[in-house]
Amino acid sequence: MNSKINIDTILVTGAAGFIGSALVKALLELNLKVIGIDNLNDYYCTSLKRSRLTEIEKVSINNGEWFFYEISIEDNKLLLDIINTYNPQVLIHLAAQAGVRYSITNPSAYIQSNLVGFANVLEGCRQNKVPHLIYASSSSVYGGNTNLPFSEEQAVNHPVSLYAATKKSNELMAHTYSHLYDLPTTGLRFFTVYGPWGRPDMAPMIFARSILNNEPIKVFNQGEMQRDFTYIDDVVEGIIRCCFKKASIDDDFNPLIPNPSTSSAPFRIFNLGNSHPIHLTYFIELLEMNLGKKAIKNLLPIQPGDVVSTAARMDLLNSWVEYKPTTSIENGIKLFSEWYLDYFKNTF
Repeated sequence: MNSKINIDTILVTGAAGFIGSALVKALLELNLKVIGIDNLNDYYCTSLKRSRLTEIEKVSINNGEWFFYEISIEDNKLLLDIINTYNPQVLIHLAAQAGVRYSITNPSAYIQSNLVGFANVLEGCRQNKVPHLIYASSSSVYGGNTNLPFSEEQAVNHPVSLYAATKKSNELMAHTYSHLYDLPTTGLRFFTVYGPWGRPDMAPMIFARSILNNEPIKVFNQGEMQRDFTYIDDVVEGIIRCCFKKASIDDDFNPLIPNPSTSSAPFRIFNLGNSHPIHLTYFIELLEMNLGKKAIKNLLPIQPGDVVSTAARMDLLNSWVEYKPTTSIENGIKLFSEWYLDYFKNTF
């Protein structure tokens, strides 16, 4: 089976999000037609999302074709109409209710967006015979696993947050559609993505805001945590590489010893991380150095739903599409800090 495909049109859900907006700009720079969908919800400030859309508009003036629709993926009819109208060769599904901690207090938002919404995306792909679905999973699916680095071949049956459970459910739902309808699906487990235009609910933005405003930062588990921080440009590069090689059947799949990352259906799961976990204390030191201020640290116990360490094994994605991240944490934090100091210069 030839898994390479020609592409001129790509649909991206969550196009105004952190990863989505960076991806759209990169796709437009490849002179592709990109259709973006986002409901611009108020989980965090919509002004940041609209600023990202403005940046996309700037890129689209001289690159590719850009069409944007402000809709929710829970609206099945509108979603199906858009997919049918544009007939994309690849649908990249990034829209979701994000955040581990928010899922503890607002579970219904995750059920609607991450389960109902994803089912609508799958149906849209099936009914319109979309050649390839790429969707966002998460390193959170590894849950209570302590065998590092995390491998796609490990079982992920013990999630420790509802967010993680919905992402694991997405992988199961995708496999079902791959098996029943021969829909090629590629799931990408993102590992702590950071960089310019990031989400305000994630550590880089929370810490930067507090440091610059002389407010204490909450350092959970007394700082004894590690994360496989992955720079946004590296994540975008990995997604784009997967666009040009759709998921295929694993001819060596053995149902007696099943590999969770492949199948006898056109289904693949990959980690998309950096494979170099960073201690939280070093991460804070880099922020202090680049922001020019020391942090006031409030050391706290670990929060429910959190894990102590994450680290991605990256050999599968490397062998699949020759992907290797290239941005060091030192350079990544420098670029993030420069953007933050400029974008939020009137807030501190």
